[in-house]
Amino acid sequence: MSGASPQRAHTSAGWLSAITLYRQPRVLAMLLLGFSAGLPFYLVYSTLSAWLRQVGIQRSTIGMLAWVGILFSTKFLWAPIVDRVPPPLLQRLLGRRRGWMLLAQLGIAVGLFNISLCDPAAGVRPLALWALFTTFCAATQDIALDAWRIESAPLPMQGAMLGAYQIGYRVALITGGAGALAVAAAAGWHASYLAMTALVSVGVLTTLLVPEPSAATARESVAREESVVAWVERHAHWPARLRHAGEWFLTAVVCPLTDFFARYGRGLALLTLGFIAVYRLTEFAMGSMVNPFYIDRGFTLGQIAAVVKLYGLAMSLVGVLAAGVLIARIGLLRSLLLGSVLIIISNLGYALLAGVATPTLLELGAVNALDNLALALHGTALLAFLSGLTSARYTATQYALFSSLYALPGKILEGTSGMVVDRIGYPHFFLYTASLAVPGLMLLYALNRRGAFAGERTAPQARLPAGTQA
Repeated sequence: MSGASPQRAHTSAGWLSAITLYRQPRVLAMLLLGFSAGLPFYLVYSTLSAWLRQVGIQRSTIGMLAWVGILFSTKFLWAPIVDRVPPPLLQRLLGRRRGWMLLAQLGIAVGLFNISLCDPAAGVRPLALWALFTTFCAATQDIALDAWRIESAPLPMQGAMLGAYQIGYRVALITGGAGALAVAAAAGWHASYLAMTALVSVGVLTTLLVPEPSAATARESVAREESVVAWVERHAHWPARLRHAGEWFLTAVVCPLTDFFARYGRGLALLTLGFIAVYRLTEFAMGSMVNPFYIDRGFTLGQIAAVVKLYGLAMSLVGVLAAGVLIARIGLLRSLLLGSVLIIISNLGYALLAGVATPTLLELGAVNALDNLALALHGTALLAFLSGLTSARYTATQYALFSSLYALPGKILEGTSGMVVDRIGYPHFFLYTASLAVPGLMLLYALNRRGAFAGERTAPQARLPAGTQA
């Protein structure tokens, strides 16, 4: 008994230490920045699909419009620009990270305002183009914001930073989901999107108040890679402008990729990239069909806003808080495993609900709450995993590559989701989406066998050469 008491005290202190991380100013700032990142997501995605379905747009068209989200999956293409090029007119005033964040936020406001002026019943093309523009700006904000987060806190704090980020993100999803639906039910879709445009100011004000991370300002003092120096010397006879362009491309695009493979080795690096690509297939594949499912089952916008979105997404805040603590206490391996298992269970719940003749609001709210709880842990654990993979030299570029990779296959599948539902129906569709979590579990097992999580609770550090830092 005497030996157990110190152990319990040590465990309690450990949990308390993990929880108090949420009191750090940088962590609190992530709440509002997470809100800024999450606000446009449903507005060009799930909420938009409800608007389109309500005015009679076909499910296959709604599913294909989800392909605008592929911009989130290809943001690595312009991440080197955000990582290395000063933001127009804002570098001296705000710094690189905050400058790009502010520029992207202003673009989001312009995009949402123009969506509010659209009439999808008269044609979806203008709405789709502005949704595409808004998504591009949102993806650009993600690049800069993720770099700001990683550079603003040490690795042990990243679980709490991501937890706070996810809380803000989920509050934004409630706002862009339940809030937008409630305003649309009361005052129409145009007023709803206009109100959401005004809320972009939350991110703008936060960006103006938070400090620029020192890692970003010190980046220019990092010595150029030997391979880049050698390349410049071999091409000294080239015109200066062309030589500088080649040097920039090697430093901003090629070196981040070669750095990752050099640190992890080709086999483990490819296995890791494969895992990232398939881990969130379920979440993306089902995303565009959730709101059409609710509407097709006869639920009103007010019911969806009050019961499904508000209650379900509020429950996800519990999952986010728990995720930050769980990652710190039980490690990434168990957190990633638990997230996948919960995702499978929640999709099986949707499949059961789809087979019920007349589902009640209580049943719908319960399944949606479980789904949001699962998504919170599932997503936060993966983001913490990705944060641990990045190198301090190439924060924005590498993180954009990883986060693009986890979304691209899922977005491709999501674009076909409407056609899949039309072909096999909702019950079998949700069984299909549940099965998409299995490849991720298999690759997670393979990563663990390769030692990717050995001795680590916050990030995979296997097979790193001595003296390197992830």
